[in-house]
Amino acid sequence: MTLRDDARATHISITIEKKGNATAQSYGIRVQNENGRRTITVRGADATGAMYGGLDVAEAIRMGTLDALKDSDHTPHIERRGIKFNIPLDVRTPSYSDNSTSAQANIPEIWSMDFWHELLDRMARDRFNVLTLWNLHPFPSIVKVPEYPKVALDDVWRTTADLVKPFDSFTTLGTSVLQPWMLEKPEVVKRITMEQKIAFWREVMDYANDRGIEVYWFTWNVFTFGTGGQYGITDALDNATTRDYFRKSVRETVLTYPRLAGIGITAGENMRESGGAKAKEEWLWATYGEGISDALKIQPERKFRLIHRLHETGLTPILEQWRGYPGTFEFSYKYAVAHMYASRAPTFIKSVLPEITPEHRTWLTVRNDDLYSFRWGDPVFARDFINNMPGPDKLAGYYMGPDGYIWGRDFLSRDAVGEGGRRQLVWDRQWFSFNLWGRLSYDPSLPDAHFQRVLGARHPSVSVEKLLAASQASSRIIPQVTRYNWGSIDVHWYPEANLSHPKQWKGFYTVRHFMEGNTMPGENVLSISAWREKLSAGKTITAQTPPEVAAALERDADTTLRLVTELRQQAAATDKELTLTLGDYEAQGWLGRYFAAKIRGAMDLAEFNASADAAAKESAMKHLENALGHWKQYAARYDRQYTPQLLNRVGPADIPALTAKAAADIEIVRTWKPGTPPLPRKGKK
Repeated sequence: MTLRDDARATHISITIEKKGNATAQSYGIRVQNENGRRTITVRGADATGAMYGGLDVAEAIRMGTLDALKDSDHTPHIERRGIKFNIPLDVRTPSYSDNSTSAQANIPEIWSMDFWHELLDRMARDRFNVLTLWNLHPFPSIVKVPEYPKVALDDVWRTTADLVKPFDSFTTLGTSVLQPWMLEKPEVVKRITMEQKIAFWREVMDYANDRGIEVYWFTWNVFTFGTGGQYGITDALDNATTRDYFRKSVRETVLTYPRLAGIGITAGENMRESGGAKAKEEWLWATYGEGISDALKIQPERKFRLIHRLHETGLTPILEQWRGYPGTFEFSYKYAVAHMYASRAPTFIKSVLPEITPEHRTWLTVRNDDLYSFRWGDPVFARDFINNMPGPDKLAGYYMGPDGYIWGRDFLSRDAVGEGGRRQLVWDRQWFSFNLWGRLSYDPSLPDAHFQRVLGARHPSVSVEKLLAASQASSRIIPQVTRYNWGSIDVHWYPEANLSHPKQWKGFYTVRHFMEGNTMPGENVLSISAWREKLSAGKTITAQTPPEVAAALERDADTTLRLVTELRQQAAATDKELTLTLGDYEAQGWLGRYFAAKIRGAMDLAEFNASADAAAKESAMKHLENALGHWKQYAARYDRQYTPQLLNRVGPADIPALTAKAAADIEIVRTWKPGTPPLPRKGKK
């Protein structure tokens, strides 16, 4: 129902009742019916809980379920639910993603208050309450240090240089993100003083705070971009001036931003120190630890969290060095490495988890370097993933996001310009996935039926059962192929383009790579070589085999394409978003068919390599000819909705242009010599 014209029919009140034992962000809803009047009362344990309860009621009105609303109590399943946002502040103070299309396009948006209002509103509606801003060295763009005043940068710049042609000059480490030629002809995208920048970020943090959202800055170390080498600052760990500069910058950041909830730090990826983890931790304590301590001596009532990433360091040296930290001290772990859309229960953290204590819990970095383009939505996968996270005695929270793409405004979609000529947010394109992850991490008991209703309210012209089924089937394709063709970090695997770094890894994955590759650790999925070994040894096989992987991909692809055809017959011509959503599902369906045919071709190539059986070679050729046809269908549908883009981890991602690479698989098989040994393994980043 909707609220009737008679205001006396339904009365809604929202209150805050602070109780000593109440869980933060919790709320209760009470419904009373007396004398023909219905009263709905939301009681929040705090302002955030009251807001969430009010959003529940608003959602019930929007979805027509207000009559079904009953008494209920709600507490957060995961206390802190966050977004990882690599922030392109300025070409002079880059993040890890800045040598990419999306980063350079979004630099002006980062300095637009309208952008932050839109993003933070959407975060709150989807129950996210943490925003982490990641930058290699943000201080020159956000703070003025009295002892180093010339470091503070006025205005906002971006490069006008072509980043595509010189892509090979960028390494996968942050030291090459900014190169001198990128500053030769900069574009000043905004005239703004440092004082105005500080006022800007204070307003952003105030706006976030009003929506129950904590803001954190995260850094990698040691980077000094933006300092221009002034005062003798370098990135050397033994430079006393650099240490002092960092300590003072951290102090001023804490003091300048009273709403800043904490800082996250990385013991890498530019700490060239022969002393190992101990020397790294000594430097980090002398800079970040002492800088925060200096600030908290001035503001002794201030609570300030330090999140130390478990990256290129170890637990023991961290705890030894940081035992005197004056506040909450927690860790952070790459939970699924770079691929959240793979396993529902990643196992990488198992070796570390016994050492994580309630005193120093861990955050999970949940990286999404899988899906930059497509709309994703499988509540079963998301719910299982969330329920498989460690419990509250180990888990402080999580933040999800990409390293190779910017979740800012959408400069990837061909049709992303809305009213007033403003581009939509990436959040708006992928709204359903954000809604799933945010809502389910607050309350994983929300049933699939709830999300059916959410989709139905958004797209009322089609069968909501079929729409959710199509969403789920298409959303299983990327996780399935990533479990089979595992590339742990973003440099190693970008499934939407079947790409990895062209120099430091394998480039476009060929049929040979699919034949010789490894599967995701801990997933009970067999590679082709492991499967053949078990077959030849006559061993019982309980793991998922390559033929079963291909069959699963075919099944989900076929289901997706069938449902898309049926849904298009029902879809209202005026529902532009639904048209684009079905286009995404269709593209993923063809991608699933491509990967399935490629895996089958790789299986036959392995047989031909082992036995010289001509029939196996002929079968491999047919599968790869089919794969090429599927890729062409995929490329046409991708190109209809998305533009080519430069990605900082794998280079240019131009799906139609990669068709020639897909065709090359056929030639690989045609010229294959039986008995060819495997390619040598490449090292890690």
